[in-house]
Amino acid sequence: MLKQKVFKVKLNRQALAAIFIALVLTCTGVFTAFAHADQYDEQIRALQNQNASNRSTSNQLAAQASDYQDAIDRLQAQINSLQAAIDENQNKIVDLQKQIDQAQAELNRQKQVLGADIKNMYIEGQVSTIEILASSNSLSDFIDQEQYRFSVQTKVRDTLAKITALKLQLQQQQEELKGRAKDMQNQQTSLSDNRAQQSQMLAYTTTQKTQYDQQIRSNNAQISALRAAQAAANQRLGGTVEAGDPNHGGYPGNWDRAPEDSLLDSWGMLNRECVSYTAWKVHEAYGYMPYWGGHGNANQWPASAAADGIATGTTPKANSVAISMGGYYGHAMWVEYVLDNGYIHVSQYNYDLAGHYSEMTINGAGLTYIYFGH
Repeated sequence: MLKQKVFKVKLNRQALAAIFIALVLTCTGVFTAFAHADQYDEQIRALQNQNASNRSTSNQLAAQASDYQDAIDRLQAQINSLQAAIDENQNKIVDLQKQIDQAQAELNRQKQVLGADIKNMYIEGQVSTIEILASSNSLSDFIDQEQYRFSVQTKVRDTLAKITALKLQLQQQQEELKGRAKDMQNQQTSLSDNRAQQSQMLAYTTTQKTQYDQQIRSNNAQISALRAAQAAANQRLGGTVEAGDPNHGGYPGNWDRAPEDSLLDSWGMLNRECVSYTAWKVHEAYGYMPYWGGHGNANQWPASAAADGIATGTTPKANSVAISMGGYYGHAMWVEYVLDNGYIHVSQYNYDLAGHYSEMTINGAGLTYIYFGH
C-alpha cells in the first residue's frame, strides 16, 4: 500500500487582512502620512512568497495525486484479473455441475437396470432348480444362463461403483473450486477496499491542490491590481521616459545586474526598487543614509524623514528626493536639476514596475521633497 501523506499549509491571513485594509483605505480616500500597516510592496512580496510556497505544495500534491492514481490503476488491473479468474472458475463449477448431473442420471439409470435384473432373477427364483434343469436343454445351458446373470449383475455393480466414484470426484473438485472462488472474492473485496481508500485520498489531495491553485490565482490577481494601480499613479506624473545615463546613475552593478527584488541593499531595501536607488544617491551625495529597511515604501519616506529630523517641503531642489504619494506604495525619484518653469528632471528605478533605470522631465508641483544634507 502506498504511504499516505497529507500536506497542510497555514495561509498568511495577516497579509490578506492587510491587503483588505489597504483596499478599504484607497476606496474611501483615507491616507495617513506614516502608515506602517500599509507596506504595499511588502504585501506584494508576502503574496509572492506565499505563491512560491503554494506552488511547491501544489506540485507535491500533484505528485502525490499521481502516485494515488497509479496505485488505483494497479489495483483496478488486479481486480479485473481476479474477476476474469472468478468468471473462469465459475464456468468450471457450472460445467462440473453438469457432469455431476449427468453422472447422477446415469447412476439412476443403472440402478433401474440392476433393479430390473434382480426382479427378473427373483421371479425366476420361484422356479425350483430341478424345474430349471428340466426345462434347460442341457446342464451346459443352465450353467451358461447362471454365468450370464452373474456377469450382468457384476457389470452393473461395477458401473454403479465407477459412476459413484466419478460423482464423488466431481463433487470434490466442485468444492475445491468453490473454496477457490471464495478466496478470490475475499481478495477482490480487499483490493476494492484498498482502491476505495486510494480514491478517497486522491479526491482529498486533488481538492487540496485545487484550493492552493485558487489561492495562487487570487494572489496573482491582487498583485496585478496593486501593480496596475501603481502604474496608473506613475503615469499621472507625466513626462516622457528616456533611457538617460548609461551608467544608471552610478547604481552598483551587482545590485543592477541581479534580478529585481532578489537582493537587499545596504539600507534594507530590495534591489532595483525606486527607494533602493534614491537611498544610494543620497549616500553618494551626502555620505550617509538612514536605515529605513522594513518600512521603506516611497510614500513612507516623508514621515520617516520627519521622525529622523530631516527637512521636507514642496519646493523642488536639485539633489533632493522627490516623493509621489500616489498609488499603493508611492514613487521615489532623485532630482537631477530644476528647470525655470517649475519642471524637474529626475532619475529613477522601477518607474515601469520592471526594475529598470530611466530618466524623465516632469512637473515638480504636487510632490513632496526630502532635503537630505540641506
